[in-house]
Amino acid sequence: MSTPPATTKGEATRMAILDRAYAIASATGLEGLSIGALAAAVGMSKSGVFVHFGSREDLQLAVLDTAARRFADRILPTAMKSQAGMPRLRALMSTWFEWIRDQRGSCLLLSAISEYDDRPGPLRDRIVGYQLRWREELARAVAATVARGELPHETDTAQLAFELNAVALAVQHEAAVAGVEAAAQHGARMLERLLGAAAHLRT
Repeated sequence: MSTPPATTKGEATRMAILDRAYAIASATGLEGLSIGALAAAVGMSKSGVFVHFGSREDLQLAVLDTAARRFADRILPTAMKSQAGMPRLRALMSTWFEWIRDQRGSCLLLSAISEYDDRPGPLRDRIVGYQLRWREELARAVAATVARGELPHETDTAQLAFELNAVALAVQHEAAVAGVEAAAQHGARMLERLLGAAAHLRT
């Protein structure tokens, strides 16, 4: 059997470290992620972890990138199977609720907003960038729904995208209070009320 290239080994090790780092950050927040604790969790020395991530901030940024990639890979392919318009808009939201449930009520990307809302720097910039791109994705789905005549042409797509985002935030918050299943049910009812009101809105 041939020996795998060093780069392949290095990439595999880096991914294994990121998997554990993601799990820790999902449970404790990005600020709860330390090189020392991560090194102990993966059975490596601190210097071994530093080989792959030059600093704690680099590690945190990599975890954010991992969270965003996993989120997109989970939500978008599923939603895109639904017809454009209201079915896809509902699919984006329902799959988002499922994601929060699968994350045990704590979506790292949503939690990070609160962690870094008043802390300028690269981490906050990365979080805001991902949030704005996702908001744009929601706005495009809303616009497609308007174009198909399933929402009024007067619909403010950015405002409705903001409100849809707020529904998911409410689901995450409620998950800590009433549990993920109850939170998802409340979120689904909230979503239907919001979309129902939007469908009959005239400005």
